[in-house]
Amino acid sequence: MLKREFHRLGIDSKGTFLQFCMQFIKFGIVGFSNTFISLAIYYICVFIGLHYILSNSIAFVISVFNAYYWNSKFVFKKIETGDTNKFVIVKVFISYGLTFILTTVLLYFWVHILGISVLIAPIINLIITIPINFLLNKFWAFK
Repeated sequence: MLKREFHRLGIDSKGTFLQFCMQFIKFGIVGFSNTFISLAIYYICVFIGLHYILSNSIAFVISVFNAYYWNSKFVFKKIETGDTNKFVIVKVFISYGLTFILTTVLLYFWVHILGISVLIAPIINLIITIPINFLLNKFWAFK
């Protein structure tokens, strides 16, 4: 059964399994640096007095461009030109947009329903959004 699930993911050998693991590790590295950038922008915006949802939106847009560049170049090695490149970036924005919506809803839930600090809530969201983003990027945006 596990072998069938690996096959569905395109993992048919030790080599493809190692490649999948390396992509996930590289995605994690890019994601860590991207998260740092996103959180830095978020905290700066909150610090200067912007609403936390607006701060999250600004951080999202900047971080998606950063993620697209590094995932294209370093993780999935899909730097392309012309219309194909535009199509990939649209898919990346859609992928991250879906998790952005989830993140925004969860931010509201953590802050307004559970009373969690606006400084801690985005960190909690990472546990949920990182795996979702990897799968969306690997199997759809950069496919």
